[in-house]
Amino acid sequence: MIKSPLQIARESYVPKMPSSLKGGIKIVEGKATESVADQADIEKMFPNTYGMPVLTFEPGDAKEYAAQNVGVILSGGQAPGGHNVISGLYDGLKKLNPENKLYGFLGGPGGLVDNQYIELTEDIVNHYRNTGGFDIIGSGRTKLEETEQYEKALVNCKELGITALVIIGGDDSNTNACVLAEYYKEKQAGVQVIGVPKTIDGDLKNEMIETSFGFDTACKVYSELIGNIQRDANSAKKYWHFIKLMGRSASHIALECALQTQPNITIISEEVEAKQQTLDDVVSYIANIVAKRAENGDNFGTVLIPEGLVEFIPAMKKLIAELNDFLAHNEEAVNALEGNKEKREFVAERISDESREVFVSLPNSIANQLMLDRDPHGNVQVSLIETEKMLIDMVKAKLKSMKKAGEFKGKFKGQPHFFGYEGRCAAPSNFDADYCYSLGNTASMLIGEGKTGYMASVRNLTAPSSEWMAGGVPVTMMMNMEKRHGEMKPVIQKALVQLNGAPFKKLVENREEWALNTNYMYPGPIQYFGPSEVCDLTTNTLKYEQQ
Repeated sequence: MIKSPLQIARESYVPKMPSSLKGGIKIVEGKATESVADQADIEKMFPNTYGMPVLTFEPGDAKEYAAQNVGVILSGGQAPGGHNVISGLYDGLKKLNPENKLYGFLGGPGGLVDNQYIELTEDIVNHYRNTGGFDIIGSGRTKLEETEQYEKALVNCKELGITALVIIGGDDSNTNACVLAEYYKEKQAGVQVIGVPKTIDGDLKNEMIETSFGFDTACKVYSELIGNIQRDANSAKKYWHFIKLMGRSASHIALECALQTQPNITIISEEVEAKQQTLDDVVSYIANIVAKRAENGDNFGTVLIPEGLVEFIPAMKKLIAELNDFLAHNEEAVNALEGNKEKREFVAERISDESREVFVSLPNSIANQLMLDRDPHGNVQVSLIETEKMLIDMVKAKLKSMKKAGEFKGKFKGQPHFFGYEGRCAAPSNFDADYCYSLGNTASMLIGEGKTGYMASVRNLTAPSSEWMAGGVPVTMMMNMEKRHGEMKPVIQKALVQLNGAPFKKLVENREEWALNTNYMYPGPIQYFGPSEVCDLTTNTLKYEQQ
């Protein structure tokens, strides 16, 4: 394997860990738990894994653990730190019993079903420590939701002698892990299932999961890019940069990047929905700030836009929900039509009057994008909707009418950007390297202690790493019922930006000053070497939430 000088240097980095994971442990059980909503429905569907207590590890006496074979799966989109989860899992298993073996299923959950795997040895794992990406075993988006899949996976596990599976993924992937844990426990199949919280979107979190891994690194990468663009904007002084940021449902990335870079405008989807704003409201808000800055001679600026914005505009949200439901049952009929015009007309005739009005008012390009194939979970692929370009065009049109009315006397040139893949496979920050390694070790302890249906949890993350608190949280505790593919299904509830939360309040507190003035911050690249106050920073989101 060819390695860069940075990668070679990073191989020698030893991740920091909580004190409770450095020796023997004892488990402290909390009270019985219940799901965040739909308690009766969730309990009925998960009778064997519902109501389990939260677990906290404390230093304890060393003990012997029986040897186990363990399988690990990377599921869903990449996030910085996945390799360190596997490194921590591998090291933790070997610490429990040197005879333990770790098998990596290739290409995501599909590898488990199709029995595609490799044994992860020390030589392999060592090549990937502290590196970005998921290329050690690859990832995939196959959903585990059919009995036939569970049975095939079980046969494959039995052939390899695997008694535990670790599924590293986001909310949907960990929902799959929970379903699998319930199925195997009900059958007394002898296979434990443990989840690990991964998603750069930041929407898999609660009081026990303070942040999902990869969020820290991705936001630092995006913030460096935004800072670079702002430096250019402030130098050229002639462009408005509209920057769409990854985050399918929640606006955590946009909010965190705003706190790191202080742009002129930050749209928060959850606020748009709470205020029942229309698309025109959002456009008018941006246009008015453009006009006010022009009065000061500043015909430039930056706008941060969350990827999922269109789904939070109430009328658009209703339209998309109808389209998701309609296409779930009529996708073949729509795809059989030749042209986009025919497809738009076919769909428009079969949705409600209110949604039809919104649908036909959209630019054809956006309407076409709303009809694209859904993701494996039945959701519109919002990353393919060019919201940033749509807003530039609409703001331009709004400013044109304002100029005619004498309300705008400046110039406007928009530049679109979309930052997504740029942050997903970056070399993990020191925080993510440490956090992920701790999560892997935590998963190994949960396996050694015979637990199933739990997600690895490491908390108290703004304290020194030695004071982090490791343990496990029942996945059923996070679940509710939601409509997917036209049917109600149990899923982990997404954590959206809280408008009464400290991070959003910090944005609101500074919003007007950042809008009218040029108070840009330029974070620069991630720092891996140097003083702790530079290299081990947590996100502003964590800092403000934990104050």
